[in-house]
Amino acid sequence: MKEKLFKKYIVLWLSQSVSGLGSSMTGFALVLWAYEQSHSALSVSLMSFCNYVTYIIFSLLAGNFIDRHSKKVIMLVSDSIAAFGSLAVFGFLLMGWLEVWHIYVINAVIGITNAFQQPASAVATGRLVPEEKISNVSGMNSFSNNLIMVCSPMLAAFFYAAGGLRLILLLDLTSFAFAFCVLLFFIMIPEQMQCKTYSSSFAGLAEGVAFLKKEKGLLYMMLMMALINFFSRLTYENILTPMILARSSGDSMALGVVNACMGAGGIIGGILVSMKRESRHKAVVIYGSAALSFLLGDLLMAVGRNTFWWSAAAIAASLPIPFIQASQNTILYRKIPDSIQGRVFAVRNTIQYCMIPIGIIAGGYLADYVFEPFMDSGKGIAEVLYAIVGRGEGSGMAVMFLCTGVCGFTVSIVSCLKREIKELD
Repeated sequence: MKEKLFKKYIVLWLSQSVSGLGSSMTGFALVLWAYEQSHSALSVSLMSFCNYVTYIIFSLLAGNFIDRHSKKVIMLVSDSIAAFGSLAVFGFLLMGWLEVWHIYVINAVIGITNAFQQPASAVATGRLVPEEKISNVSGMNSFSNNLIMVCSPMLAAFFYAAGGLRLILLLDLTSFAFAFCVLLFFIMIPEQMQCKTYSSSFAGLAEGVAFLKKEKGLLYMMLMMALINFFSRLTYENILTPMILARSSGDSMALGVVNACMGAGGIIGGILVSMKRESRHKAVVIYGSAALSFLLGDLLMAVGRNTFWWSAAAIAASLPIPFIQASQNTILYRKIPDSIQGRVFAVRNTIQYCMIPIGIIAGGYLADYVFEPFMDSGKGIAEVLYAIVGRGEGSGMAVMFLCTGVCGFTVSIVSCLKREIKELD
């Protein structure tokens, strides 16, 4: 029975990966489009910010709902609403009405759907995958996600040249239809829906919070991951693209190569995780991997002056990530009872990702109004920093990578040494 369910998961994983490729191509094309309109890192940051803010707010309400309803139905409805967002962009584009603020609104709606879809998908994974294969499945997910990261920029560039943004949106909608049909007709997810009712959605949330108060190791792990997410989102998610474009004289090929290398590092890490035995020291793996990612990735990204070094930094930053995700997922599935996984995963999402929108909006603001003007001024410590990161447009954003490398490494090491987290092993 378990083997049959795991085969169903493989089919689900493959179909969702195809849909993810379509969505990623659309996202890549829209980021380039938005930056071309404004040439502002902040405008790109706001795209992700709108998505994460609604995601976090609605994650507060999602847990109880997910535990009480069919995970399959939740996934189908959430994916359908997200696909409608791509359809809306396509419609605005056809009529010549598409503006950056339309993308902000659509991303906000997609953030709401993700607040329900992602915890439902996480619970569904626990239903379909045997416990001893959770770590391997995390490696598979990292492999597919990073393969998408490698392929989507190149495919998006190819299809954009062949048929423009319209063709990319059509491919996105086609990939959604494929994944939707596979989930609807071929995947059966075992359910353990709770019968207990609550006076409000927040009452169910309180139960998830109460569980984490008792499991202090899990709570501290999530809080420290929130800080790590903050530092990573200050740079990679929102200023990496503007920095590469600024420091390469707008060379989109250089940007594509760096993104591809970041995905390649994740693929290598995902393959290693899916093949290796489960580590006995999972907390050390989580925060040791994070420390290496910041130390090697961010610092090398800061001092790099060309595509070769940026690509090396991208591999160094992304290769450890699958090890973080696999060890964390193994701990969560073993520590959290099946009956309350939806509520606890929703609380986890709120805690662990609450710093992401702050990092995104702060990163865009700091790049445009603090670090870039400061490095352009040539005053004080800027003269010293020129020797490390170089001069010219984009040097301020390079200094931001320097800062996140040091801060992220420090937080990771402190987390690794915390007693409650070490006891999770």
